[in-house]
Amino acid sequence: MAVKSSFRNMTLCLFAICLVCSALLAGVYALTAEPIAAAAAAKNEAAIKEVLPETAVAIEEERTVEYNGGTYTYNLAYDKDGNTVGCAINVTPLGFGGPIVIKVGFDVDGVIWNTKVLSQAETPGLGAKCVEPAFTDQFKGFNPAEKTLKVKKDGGDVDAITASTITSRAYADGLAVAANVFATIVGTPMPLDAATGSSTTSSAASAEGDSVISSERTSVISSEVEKSNTEE
Repeated sequence: MAVKSSFRNMTLCLFAICLVCSALLAGVYALTAEPIAAAAAAKNEAAIKEVLPETAVAIEEERTVEYNGGTYTYNLAYDKDGNTVGCAINVTPLGFGGPIVIKVGFDVDGVIWNTKVLSQAETPGLGAKCVEPAFTDQFKGFNPAEKTLKVKKDGGDVDAITASTITSRAYADGLAVAANVFATIVGTPMPLDAATGSSTTSSAASAEGDSVISSERTSVISSEVEKSNTEE
C-alpha cells in the first residue's frame, strides 16, 4: 500500500535529507580542516622565507599590530643564533580587480628585501603582471627612507606596469603602508632573542648592538613614507 503524500510527510522527508547532508558536510570538513590548515601554514612559511634574507631559519608565530586604524599581521624571523634578521608583513591594497594580498619582507635596517603576491584578481596580461619578476624585482633592496614608493608618473621611483597604472599604484601604496607598519612594529616592544624569549624596545636594543632599527631611522622611514602617501 502506497504511503499517502501529505505536507507533513514531505516536511519530514526534506528535514531528514537536510540532516543527512549536514552531517556529511560536517564530516568532510572535520577530515579536511586540519590538512587544509597545515597546507596554508606551509605556504605562508614558504612565502615568509622567500621575502626575507637567507639567514632567516626560525620564523616566529604570527603577530598583529595596529596602524592607522587597521590591523596588520606580521612575522619576525631569526638566524641560527637567535638574532632578529627581518620582518614579513602582510598588506592588502585595492587594485583594479580587487584586493591584492602582498607579503613584504624587510631586513633589520628597514630596507625591502623582497615581495610576493599571495593572491590577486587583476586583468590577465595587464595588471596580473604584478606577480612577474620584471615588475617585482625593482623592489628588492628598495629603501623607503631614500626612495619614494610611488609610480614615476606620480613623481615616485617605481616603474609602472605598461597600461596598468592602477595596479602599479596599488602595489606601491601597499608597500608604503608596509613600511609604515614596520616602523610601528619597531617602535613597540618585541622579542629580539628567540633563544631566550627576552623582550626589549628598539632604543634599548640599539645600545646593545641588537637593534632592529634605530629610533632616528624609524622617524626617517615614517616621515618619508607618510610624505609619499599624502602627495597624490
